[in-house]
Amino acid sequence: MLSVYKREFIDLALSKGVLKFGEFTLKSGRVSPYFFNIGDISSGNSISRIGKCYADLIQSSSSGADFLFGPAYKGIPLVVATSIALLKYYDTDISYAFNRKERKDHGEGGEIIGQRPSGNVLILDDVISAGTSIREAYKICKRSGANPVGVIVSIDRQETGLNNLSAIEELEEELNIEIFSIVSLDDIIQYLEQNGNFQKQLASIQRYQGEYGVGSR
Repeated sequence: MLSVYKREFIDLALSKGVLKFGEFTLKSGRVSPYFFNIGDISSGNSISRIGKCYADLIQSSSSGADFLFGPAYKGIPLVVATSIALLKYYDTDISYAFNRKERKDHGEGGEIIGQRPSGNVLILDDVISAGTSIREAYKICKRSGANPVGVIVSIDRQETGLNNLSAIEELEEELNIEIFSIVSLDDIIQYLEQNGNFQKQLASIQRYQGEYGVGSR
């Protein structure tokens, strides 16, 4: 059974067009029957609800984190919304920072905006494809003397890559870090199975998962 925050997240993703169904060509060349883009969130109400979902997962993950870091660009609103949600719903005041894509030599300068990462850090992002932004965030935190203890993303596609590992499994192995997701493809399938309005989309996703999913190895 899906947890409340998972169901709320999928409800929001569908209603705001963050989760779309159709035919989408990925960087890998695969044609996916669904696409997820948290960049389509553009209102205070929506981003605050997303932040609460991240906060709910942080509370249930027992990561021991005391700092949030958001890779530019999509991680930036996520760490802000999540830190607000942690204070509002869990009475937890947690510091955050994010990086620039380009270093700045004037004004405040540097690559980091916000407090310098310290302590046990959770890195927040939307999805992991190549993992480039997560690797860079991990390096920034380590250079600052912080200890990255985990990563939270919106969705785990549970899809194998060229080396037969999913993108998340590959990063976990490379960085020796645990990666959590608000929802997985299995969660989305379960949601669609319980909703009679998405049977065509469900069949397409199940076929795709059967061909490329981690369970097909």
